[in-house]
Amino acid sequence: MSSPPWPTGKKLVHLDLKGAPPKLEYLHQLIECFSQLGADGLLVEYEDMFPYEGELKVLQASAQPVYSRDDIFSLQKVATSKGMEIVPLVQTFGHMEFVLKHQAMQSLREVSNCVGTLNPHKEDGRQLVTDMLRQVVELHPGVKTLHIGADEVYMLGEGDMSKLWLASPGRTVEQLFLTHVVSVAKYIKETWPHITIIMWDDMMRGMTQDTLKASGIVGQVQPMLWDYTPNLDVNKTVSLLEKYFSAGMQDVWAASSFKGSTCVYTNVPSTQRHVENHLQWLKVAASVPSGLNLMGIAITGWQRYDHMSVLCELLPVALPSLAACLQTLFHGQLSTEAQNKVRKMLGVSSVEAESMESTSGDSTLFPGRRLAESIVELDSLLSSDDIVYFEKNMYVRGWLSPYHRARRMVNPLIAMQIHSQASRYLALLQQKVDIVRERMSHLYPDSTAQEWLEEHVGPVMVPLQRIVDEITAFTPETGP
Repeated sequence: MSSPPWPTGKKLVHLDLKGAPPKLEYLHQLIECFSQLGADGLLVEYEDMFPYEGELKVLQASAQPVYSRDDIFSLQKVATSKGMEIVPLVQTFGHMEFVLKHQAMQSLREVSNCVGTLNPHKEDGRQLVTDMLRQVVELHPGVKTLHIGADEVYMLGEGDMSKLWLASPGRTVEQLFLTHVVSVAKYIKETWPHITIIMWDDMMRGMTQDTLKASGIVGQVQPMLWDYTPNLDVNKTVSLLEKYFSAGMQDVWAASSFKGSTCVYTNVPSTQRHVENHLQWLKVAASVPSGLNLMGIAITGWQRYDHMSVLCELLPVALPSLAACLQTLFHGQLSTEAQNKVRKMLGVSSVEAESMESTSGDSTLFPGRRLAESIVELDSLLSSDDIVYFEKNMYVRGWLSPYHRARRMVNPLIAMQIHSQASRYLALLQQKVDIVRERMSHLYPDSTAQEWLEEHVGPVMVPLQRIVDEITAFTPETGP
């Protein structure tokens, strides 16, 4: 049974640039593709890829060149030409790892061992946030909407200054959170009255209507409810919407996911899993209270869980998932018609990346398709049981155990059989790796290819190479 299509409102595709930042030409191709697929806006999370200047220049990424000012303007020009709104996301409280990791900024942490949370009491911290906001807004002269993050503010209230603040009667961690967010929102409204402010809602989920009303946050921000799971609790989410609405927050957003939310190290997304997430959001949208304005949905595509974690699925391999999720929103379900449309739009045989085959010679339909195909092939090989469990197969465990290796008690015939098989796997993997590296180099900085291969290929190839090297180094003896 299908739900009604997604109601009117923006459909923003999330560009998470804190990992695997696409080269500018490829970024332009992706924006064109997003538009063709039906998106009408971008939620752009620059993090350390933004060309911060002055004292904030330290925030710029060191592993690869950041986008230049001209690049930022170019991105906006391409998006605007497609009728797409750009909504910059600037972290202002939690997930400030890319800022607070720097030695010069460590004193601004809430607690020393939590790299992501800003101390809300220090004037230098408030100045840091306003400077970041100012520089981002200045490079987005047509900006209408700004996302200030504020999710997952871990360890808030645990710092010495916060404990002192909380010692006053009646003060709570909830009030501490809201005080900082309202301060940021008021700065934006006073400086740029025309800008609409969005924030993640998770830190407000446990708050009462009275707490929200008393804080002054109502009317300042529009909460964005996020849930990326295929079994999203519809009733619970609708209840949250009703609470925010009763508190006076009439304009709200949703946030779903097309990649980067299954597992921290996933290589290839499951389209079905992400479609199911959107089907649940459609049920939520069909049940919102009268008078509440669902402003739109951000279809998130996380590239890392946070600044310090490994890379999630790269964008090329997730485009079938994104296309299927958008079509699900348009049709109320991923019907046969919707699936056929996805296949035609991308020129592929399946909406699942792991089983897709090209059906069109037009590479512009699916920018990065060749890289996506090679990643799927390599991932399939990396996850094959014969390779993953090579060290646990009968011959390695039976004739090349740590006991045998330590004592060089190796059967030469079986050792050479193991050597031959491991060498074949290494050669096959290296062949696939070389293809991925070459194709990735056209779309991403070299640092992205290096990181991706070290994270996903190294843990598989290194043990195989170690076995080969050890057998090669042996002058085997024939046992007791």
